Order: sequence, then C-alpha cells, then structure tokens
Amino acid sequence: MFFKRFIWLSLAIAGVQTAHSQYTDVINSNRPGESFGAFSVGKTIFQSEGGLSYINENHSNTDSEIKGMFVDLDIRYGFLLEELEFIADLQYRADTYKTDVESIDRNGLKTSALGFKYLAYDPFKNYEDKPSLKSWKYNHRFRWRQFLPAVAVYAGANLNFTNDYTPEDQSIVTYKGMIILQNHFEGGWVFVTNLLADHIASDYLTFGGILTVTKSFNHKWSGFVEIQGYKSDYQKDFIARGGAAYLLNDNLQLDISIGKNFHDTRDVIYGGIGASWRFALNYKDIILDKDAPNKDVSK
Repeated sequence: MFFKRFIWLSLAIAGVQTAHSQYTDVINSNRPGESFGAFSVGKTIFQSEGGLSYINENHSNTDSEIKGMFVDLDIRYGFLLEELEFIADLQYRADTYKTDVESIDRNGLKTSALGFKYLAYDPFKNYEDKPSLKSWKYNHRFRWRQFLPAVAVYAGANLNFTNDYTPEDQSIVTYKGMIILQNHFEGGWVFVTNLLADHIASDYLTFGGILTVTKSFNHKWSGFVEIQGYKSDYQKDFIARGGAAYLLNDNLQLDISIGKNFHDTRDVIYGGIGASWRFALNYKDIILDKDAPNKDVSK
C-alpha cells in the first residue's frame, strides 16, 4: 500500500503553495497493499513497484492444493497533467495444482491490466493553513478538512491471454473502473478506499472494495492493515493483509507483507517481499507564486 509523505503541507506553512504538483519529497508507492492511492506520481515521473510472493491454496470441495510463486509488477508514469498517470498492472504466476489423481505444473500471466488514473479532487489544493503567532489554541485546533477525502477515478482494460488462469469463455478484453478515496489524518494515519468493478462487459463481472489503513511510525518505517472483499456470480472472498515498509532513500522503498483469506471452502495464505523505485531526474516541480497567482514558475 501506501507510504506517502507529501510536501504541500510544509510548503503551505512556509508561505509558498504547490498548486498542481503531485510530486512528493519521498517515493509515493501503492505497495505493499493492493489498493491504489488517489495521488499521481507526478508529471514525467517513472516508477516501478514489484514483488515476489509465495502462495499456498487449498480447496476442500475439490480436495485440491495449489502451491507456487507469483511476481507482481506495476509500472506508473505521470504525463500530460500532474494529476494524471498511466498504470500497467502485471502478475506472472507459476504453481503446481495437485489432486488425489493428478499433478499439473502451470504458469502464465494471470493479470495484465492497462489503465489511467486521474486525481479529480484534492482538498488541500489552493489551501493555506497559516500558523498563528499569537494563538497556541488556533495552531492546535481540530482540523475538519482532514475528513474531506482526495478523490480519484481509474479506467482501464484487462488483456486476458489464453493460459491456465483464464477461463476458456472469457473475452480477450474486459474493462475495469474504480473510485479512489484517500484521507490523511493527524498522527501519520492514511485511509484509502477503493470501490471497483472488474471484468466489465463479460460473464465474469466482479464488484469489490478495499480499505487500507497506513501508519507512519517515523521517517523510515510504516505499517499497514488492509481488508478486501469481492463478489461475482462465480466466486466471492474476503481477504485480510498486513505488513510494513522501510524507506531506504527518497526514491527506494522496501516492503514485506502477508495475507489470509476467509472462505468456507477455499483457504489461501501468502506472503512476500517487494520494492518500489522512482526515477525523477526529469521532473520539474510547478510552483504557484502567491504574489502572482496567474504565473507558474519552475522550481
């Protein structure tokens, strides 16, 4: 999930406002959770987020067991607008499917989704919270604005390649859409909610939601817990995850996580490690001069 540190609040206190920038002082990663954050990586920023996980899956209704590995890779690129980013979401899986009568080795691209995310509303855009030099009470007042979430929308397409993980009657291309909400609360708490519809325009239409809670313990360490549920005509499940991330430097984050589902006939547990890396040398921050509100100046 997300271990985000934003520069806009500190800039507002300093008297200079970042009006359009999505760039943060440290890497803004969706790992190690499964939800998408509302904010973009920033225009011209290239970012890769990947990990290696082990999975153990048992089905009591078919007396089958699946053990294997999967590799996740997300490619994020900000372009055209600070609020807009392209996302390629990929997962390659290799496992062994066992029953009492057979053992089958499988591998293939289980997930391949391409899409765009746009930040539609930022509650702190064009907002300055200037401290008072005379009132301690004013500076420590309860801030209701933190309950206003940032809102983003996502639209994309799944490329369903023919392999062991794709139903035979699945369409080659299906679609997905998502509404993303993100709140930042005092004390280093971040709440992210994803409401999504997946495999639109197919018989496997799925609705789901993810809630991720992240806590920053200090400048380097963060932890998260996450719950996810999804339902279609063919399957439904509820999954809980948890883990931590360590900021190695401003552009590199390491993470570890574990997940477990809760289902009557399907038992799944998995855990993995990962990393997120950002290339930001081409980035030029956009600063709005408060004395000349119609003029953008590059950092």
